[in-house]
Amino acid sequence: MASTFNLLALGLAAASQVSAQWRGAGRTAGSPAYNYMFQNALPIPAVAVPDFTEEFGGRTVQFYTCAIESFTKQIYPNLGPAHMTGYNGTSPGPTYVIPRGTESIIRYLNNGEVSAAVHLHGSYTYSVWDGWASDEMAVGQWKDCYYPNSETARSIWYHDHADGHTASDAYYGQAGVYLITDSAEDALGLPAGAYDVPLALTDHSYQANGDLASPNGNPINFFGDVLSVNGQPWPYMSVEPRKYRFRVFDMSLSRAYDLFFADPSGNWITFQVIASDSGLFGSPVTSNDLVIAMGERYEVVIDFSMYAGKNITLGNNMQQAQIQELANTNKVMQFNVGSTVSDNSNNGAVPSTLNGNIQWPAQRTTVDHTFNFQMGGESTWTINGVDFSDVNNRILARPTQGSVQLWELHHTGGPAVRPVHVHLVNMQVVSRTGGSRGVLPYEAAGLKDVVLLEPGETVRVLAFFGPANGVYMFHCHNLVHEDNTMMDAFNVTYLQELGYDSSIDFSDPMNPQFAPQAYNDAAYAPAALTSAVSSLANMGAYSAFDSMASAEAAYYATAGYNGDASTAPTTTTVAPSSSGYGFASSTATGASTAASAVATQGKGKPFSAPTTTSHSAANGPPRYTARPTSRPGSHGRRFEA
Repeated sequence: MASTFNLLALGLAAASQVSAQWRGAGRTAGSPAYNYMFQNALPIPAVAVPDFTEEFGGRTVQFYTCAIESFTKQIYPNLGPAHMTGYNGTSPGPTYVIPRGTESIIRYLNNGEVSAAVHLHGSYTYSVWDGWASDEMAVGQWKDCYYPNSETARSIWYHDHADGHTASDAYYGQAGVYLITDSAEDALGLPAGAYDVPLALTDHSYQANGDLASPNGNPINFFGDVLSVNGQPWPYMSVEPRKYRFRVFDMSLSRAYDLFFADPSGNWITFQVIASDSGLFGSPVTSNDLVIAMGERYEVVIDFSMYAGKNITLGNNMQQAQIQELANTNKVMQFNVGSTVSDNSNNGAVPSTLNGNIQWPAQRTTVDHTFNFQMGGESTWTINGVDFSDVNNRILARPTQGSVQLWELHHTGGPAVRPVHVHLVNMQVVSRTGGSRGVLPYEAAGLKDVVLLEPGETVRVLAFFGPANGVYMFHCHNLVHEDNTMMDAFNVTYLQELGYDSSIDFSDPMNPQFAPQAYNDAAYAPAALTSAVSSLANMGAYSAFDSMASAEAAYYATAGYNGDASTAPTTTTVAPSSSGYGFASSTATGASTAASAVATQGKGKPFSAPTTTSHSAANGPPRYTARPTSRPGSHGRRFEA
């Protein structure tokens, strides 16, 4: 316990020192100077191509193979390469674009350097394929992960979720974009094709030789001094003077952002926020900045038509004491606007109605569970004093299948924001109290799977726990905190009255029937792959999801809901040690965002940005060089229901 509070004191002291400085004042985290800002083009990750597609009784199933592989990538043109590990040897990994209703099976092969578990973040996947932290592939093993893709169009992502080293695995490259599309979204006429672009934000630190500096060693936070988009530090993108759709992903370990687009004079440009974690809003929300925390996704449409021949900068206005404001961390990337438009299709006004059928959870006013995300207890970071290594007590809630619960989430102390991610569910953010802001319009406009807690804040969320039953994780998506055990679980218990049962147990994330397998050539023979896909698809795992959801809704409409099927274990908490400390982003006041047009421009002081306009292509990455790594201890293949 003493060591925990020593770490807290160090963190607060460092935060106080940083907060007194403006935009880093030249501070770095030790990386060599990067003298190529806005000189390298934004990379666009390749779209994954299925190995084959099969039909099963009217259901389409796409099969993909993906290998976790070590590789090298040239980050500093004048230094040595960085050693990384990513999906198919790239970072970000390949982008999956899946039509709604098309099921997918991805066979992940671990050819990396440490064990791995893959989580499709934002999917209501059965728990056997959800990336349970102890369901790890050892090096040389593979696992088939089966995804339904039956929810509405949305921007989700996949990343490592291995027990105790998720942060370092994601940092070294194990993350990628996964998009679900549908015809309803296509009919809206939103920017598409080359005008629909993912922007995956990360931050890193580098050694003098150009290799990555390790993110390990500090259980409080990790803040790099080199910001990257799609793996490229401070890139530029050549755009046409027309509308673009940007899908923004915060894939950083500990860094939240307050993003804005600025013209050459530093004036902030208004844009429309159209979607968040769980898909399109009912209507667009106009803003001139966007707060996004680790794990969150937002989609924006911006019109460059007024800026032909000019450079527009995507900046970061997050001024939070706990987030180190290092040199140049107020700049993200640049858009170089051309003078002509080559394609005017999907360039009209954003429709006033985007999604008229958001599946909001049934309203509930009784708080079912209160969770304290705290610093202190048996481990550095815990939820109600319980951490993921406490196998006998880590299941903190047992909502019945298909029920709606109201959860109250408290940030009780420690020098960091807490983005809380609840697997399986879509959440409605109901209220914020005790912090420096309320629920922002673009946060309330749609459903979420991550909600940001600032220090001292209490947030209430409503969630529908279904249609599946099973054991799932919830945790802080500051991945440093997750690895230092701020993660627990909930068990969506089987609803007997539902009348839907299966001879196959998809609810146990450690079901040995779906455990990783040792690689051998025979398992990858064409006939073996076809057989494996047929075996999974013929289980009908997801074929009843829609009917299950309807049956669950009908049941609770008459029976009502009276809380968990059983009580949670006794837990411990620590006294709150902060109250609204340190969160001072511009949107904290709520003044900069409105559901109608924002007239105010030029918010804040203009910042200086490099005016370099010469661009050089990024060097292609040379191939394999091993990265030495140590494997943290595992908590074993076990869970308690």
